[in-house]
Amino acid sequence: MKNLVYCVNKGLAFFTVSLSVFLVFCVTWQVVSRYVFGTPSTVTDELARYLFMWVAMIGAAYTTGQHRHLAIDLLTMKLKGIGKNSVGLVIQAAIALFASIVLVYGGSILVISTLKTGQITPTLGLPMGYVYLCLPISGVLMICYVLVDIVALIQNFSGKDAVVSENQ
Repeated sequence: MKNLVYCVNKGLAFFTVSLSVFLVFCVTWQVVSRYVFGTPSTVTDELARYLFMWVAMIGAAYTTGQHRHLAIDLLTMKLKGIGKNSVGLVIQAAIALFASIVLVYGGSILVISTLKTGQITPTLGLPMGYVYLCLPISGVLMICYVLVDIVALIQNFSGKDAVVSENQ
């Protein structure tokens, strides 16, 4: 299981960094084309917006897996043992619930409805549903990370050696 999580982490990190680099290239080209050549590139403007969505959502999933997401951990820092594990399970369940309802379910409905209506991006001509596909993908990835953490927390309850993460 650890090898699979490691591979997913490396893949998501590479994907997110690659999208970020391409995003910076698009924005740089947009600035150069506007101020140096006097003709702004509409393709890179639109592409940068959609790349930013993908970087944000896939990056959020990666951040969830790394336990680097925004958290108010005053309570969990003071707890130890079963109390800390119990609060950890509640937090992981809340993350899974949010990811399931908002990202996977809501995102899937958005993707399907925009694909059915045939909505396309103005400049690139891509189906808008593909742009929104980052929502359910990131939700599924978050749920997978949460399930790994829940298994580790349950193993901690049973006394087996399982470490969720030093950062949690």
